[in-house]
Amino acid sequence: MSDIKVLNRQRLKRQLRIRGKVAKVASRHRLVVFRSNEHISLQVVDTTGKTLFGASDIGKTNKIKGTKTERSIVVAKNLLVALQKAKIEELVFDRSYYKYHGRIKAVAETLREGGIKL
Repeated sequence: MSDIKVLNRQRLKRQLRIRGKVAKVASRHRLVVFRSNEHISLQVVDTTGKTLFGASDIGKTNKIKGTKTERSIVVAKNLLVALQKAKIEELVFDRSYYKYHGRIKAVAETLREGGIKL
């Protein structure tokens, strides 16, 4: 069996495991993470599926410099400001099939340091 099929199977298993945990806490808002090779995007979605807030490192108005991990931390801090204004203190962390490593871990730790319970 090729390596790609094994990686895709592992990715699918991870995604199903995480989605099951997210579904158990359906009463909380969800923090959805999208990570591409170059950028990161965060969204807070309420229980009905409506996007409340979003933050990204893409855009003309907010040119963020630094490594990908440093940009992820800045994006998380931008989202943290919006969450604090809205007085949202608890989220469920929906990282899809991404490993809890690198940029994903940096986002989670930044939000936890800001007082958000993930």
